[in-house]
Amino acid sequence: MVPQGWTGEYDGWEPRRAWERTIAVTRQVERLGFESVWVFDHFQTEPEPTDELTFESFTTLAALAASTERVRLGHVVICTAYRNPALTAKMIGTMDVISGGRMDLGIGAGWKEDEWRAYGYGFPDTKTRLATLADHLEVITRMLGPGRATFAGTYASVTDAINVPRGLQEPRVPVMVGGNGPNVTWRLAARFADELNLDWLTPDEVREAKPIIASRCEEIGRDPSTLRLSVNISRYVFKDAGPSRVELLAGYREVGVNRVMGLIQETASSDEPLESLASDALAAGCTLAE
Repeated sequence: MVPQGWTGEYDGWEPRRAWERTIAVTRQVERLGFESVWVFDHFQTEPEPTDELTFESFTTLAALAASTERVRLGHVVICTAYRNPALTAKMIGTMDVISGGRMDLGIGAGWKEDEWRAYGYGFPDTKTRLATLADHLEVITRMLGPGRATFAGTYASVTDAINVPRGLQEPRVPVMVGGNGPNVTWRLAARFADELNLDWLTPDEVREAKPIIASRCEEIGRDPSTLRLSVNISRYVFKDAGPSRVELLAGYREVGVNRVMGLIQETASSDEPLESLASDALAAGCTLAE
């Protein structure tokens, strides 16, 4: 995950200097051979909102797509209610063309109450946010598929909607659903997604979750092996180089996680953290790219 400002890594920076550093880190990621680059979908800093910069995710990824050649690009994960889902599908299709077919769409229900309220979205209860995610996934996956899209839901609808270009990848831009909810979110991932992204779960917790995730696929007749697993690692854990991080990455590899992603804040000011991460990943028996 490249520096974006959300966690305070760009506090006090001028916007132009910060953007130049985001580009530089992304290019270092590509040089070192990492598989992908990710951004958060947030508008203001955390844990407390401050008058510091946070780059918006879709515009950031569009610019990074035009500034790179190989790495895949995606969100961990968009708060779907921040945008009309038909617009999201239109944007991601265009970005897939810009990138030459390297986009992933990470999508979730959203959680950060202060941000929702500050930007005029209100803050619906969890049940409503998850129901909105379900309707949005219906719209987005239909629009990323062939032909025109029609769907009438409670929280989103489209009628004979055209999405051209819908991207370069076939059969579609991959969709990654993010969240730890076994009853709703994992069922939505089984139904709509190519990948399920788990948030901050340890390797042991992933091992315990896998039978439940598999059962969510089996409920609808899907082969569980077709749903990739990834983990978004807490930056407080991910930044610590050395034997503990090697053991952590090896643990994820051993339980069958396809990829991990996380932010190391120190990449905003130094090239060394990414070099160290690459070394630790290789020592853990992981590959940097597919």
